[in-house]
Amino acid sequence: MRPRFTLMVLYLFAFFFLYCFLLVAPVLWEVLTSMPPGAEQEEAARVAAKETIQPRLWIAVVAAVMTAGVGISRGLLPGTR
Repeated sequence: MRPRFTLMVLYLFAFFFLYCFLLVAPVLWEVLTSMPPGAEQEEAARVAAKETIQPRLWIAVVAAVMTAGVGISRGLLPGTR
């Protein structure tokens, strides 16, 4: 018996976090390059990431489900063939 469901859930979470990172990365890079290091930069990065990801969270969810679904249905993801 192969753990297909467990792998599917792991792929789904991995793709979700990847897409969340890709959505937030440009804003975090802007904060990193525009402010000196310190507590203010950390707080600005936290606020910017939160404000960026909240309205776009559904994009990451849909993209993760679509990517995992296509990968599984086409047999492209290891362990789900």
